[in-house]
Formats: sequence, structure tokens, C-alpha cells
Amino acid sequence: MKHRILIVSSANIDFVQRMARLPQQGETVLEDAVCKYVAGGKGSNSAVAFARLGADAVFCAKVGRDENGARLKRIYGEEGIDTRFVFEDSQFSTGLASILVEEEDGANRIIVYPGANGALSVENVEEAFTCYPDGVFVQLEIPDEAVFAAARFAREKDIPLFVDAGPVRPGFPLEELGRAEILSPNETECAALTGIVPDSVESCLKAAIRLAGMVETKYVVIKLGSRGSFVYDGKYYHLVPAHKVQAVDTTAAGDVFTAALSYAYLQKGDIQEAARFATYAAALSVTKEGAVPSVPTLRQVKDFAAQLREGGR
Repeated sequence: MKHRILIVSSANIDFVQRMARLPQQGETVLEDAVCKYVAGGKGSNSAVAFARLGADAVFCAKVGRDENGARLKRIYGEEGIDTRFVFEDSQFSTGLASILVEEEDGANRIIVYPGANGALSVENVEEAFTCYPDGVFVQLEIPDEAVFAAARFAREKDIPLFVDAGPVRPGFPLEELGRAEILSPNETECAALTGIVPDSVESCLKAAIRLAGMVETKYVVIKLGSRGSFVYDGKYYHLVPAHKVQAVDTTAAGDVFTAALSYAYLQKGDIQEAARFATYAAALSVTKEGAVPSVPTLRQVKDFAAQLREGGR
């Protein structure tokens, strides 16, 4: 069954700068690597992931009435994403993310200038719900009011809500989400929300229990990067290990993971199977440069999973 997913999130142009190492304060470094502008933003990455995995992806976002916004909408259209609710704003430019990627391990540091993302309104979100989605996917790179509106409309219409809890700030009123099917922060976001660094099984469990006490959610899935993920269902927990790959760029890995997790969960309703599928997708994504360019297709994920199983990994 092809589920319709409404993604309420951000749209950016990413300025990707690869480097051997970060410069020190006051230092100027000349790099041989090529810097480039590519489609990005947590919402863009996730919407493309849903589309490439086979979902009917509907994107609710806001871009500027500028060339970057027009470019993003063209890219979304080429990916088969429904762009009826990618709104244009004449007052703000399209969001921009400056991404610094270190060559050695693909680790990244990101600075986001929200631009038009900050103008996504409750009215925009309400209009997007006329697409009659089967699931709603939100991230926190947009105004809180838009996030909470998406959660409220999903709850009122009894539509499962999937929350990728990033980027988050300490003190974010998570309880205002009301209810979620899956809540998925990464390590940094988990620590910001709970005050607990998930660096062991025990601390992961404590953090997951605290998160489950902050918002009514069926599952908590903590993304642990190269350590895999921690899945908690309110009673039991499961550790899903990561797969060893040569990381080139980790920029979109978390977005790919949570989109793939949500997609697979909607398909079969099995959270452990969904987490394993998401782990394959995220591992594959870090082997390529860029955000949107690194998002794998369903066929690629299945082939990659088969290769790893055959190799006993």
C-alpha cells in the first residue's frame, strides 16, 4: 500500500564546504575541495527520502520568492513530491544552511539561517491537511506554532504523528505535542530535552523513560549515530546496531533514518523491523556527499541490506 505522508518541515539551500580540518580562530585555510550549493534542509531531506522510498510525499514548507526557492521547487517536482503546499514568501529569502564537512570522517557542523522557514504559519499547515494524509511527519526547524498545529490537526483527525525531534533547544515544550506515534531525537537532542546524555544502555533507558513521560508516545527511538539506535516501547527496549561503512558525509543521515523508520513502520507496523530498515538507509546515505543527493532509493536500500546479510554484517 502506498501511504500518503504529509511532511511539515523546512526547506533550505545548503552551502556545502568540504575541508581537511576546521581552521583555528583567525586562521585562513586554502582548500582544494570544491564547495557547492545543493538542496537541503531537514524537511527537504525527509520529503525526498519518503518519495524515493515509495511513499506519496506531500511537502508543507515555505521558501522565498527567489531563485533558490524556485530551484528547490523544481527539484521537489523532479522527485515526484507534491509541492502544492510549498508556499512562497516575498519578505524573506529561502533558508540557507552553511555546512562544514571534515574529509577524514565525514563529520559535519551546520549553521542554519532560517529565512522563509520562520514564516511558515498555522494557516499554511491547516491548508496542507486538505491532502488527507495517512501519516504526518514533523521536525523542529520551523516555528513552534506550526509544529504544534500539525500535531493538533493530526490528533484531531486521528492520523499517526511522527516526530523527528531536531533541531531542538533546551526547555522545548515537548508536552504541547500532545501525542505521537514515534518520537525520535538524536543524542544531542535527547540530552537537551532530558538532561541525560545517552552514552550507555542504562542512560538510554533513563532518557527514553523521561521522554515518554514528557509526551504521550507509542515509541521512543533514540538515534545514536555510529552506535545504532535505541528503541523503547514503554515496557521493553531494543538495541539496533549500526552497520560499518566508510562515512563520506553524515549531513542527512538522521533525517533519512527517521523518514525511513516512519515509512517502514507505516508499511508493516513493526517498530523493530522499521528500525533495522532505517539503519540500512542511514548507513547507505553517509557513503555519499551532500544532503538530498545522498538519499537512497528503496531499491538501493534493499540491495544494500541484501549485500550486508550475505556478508554476515
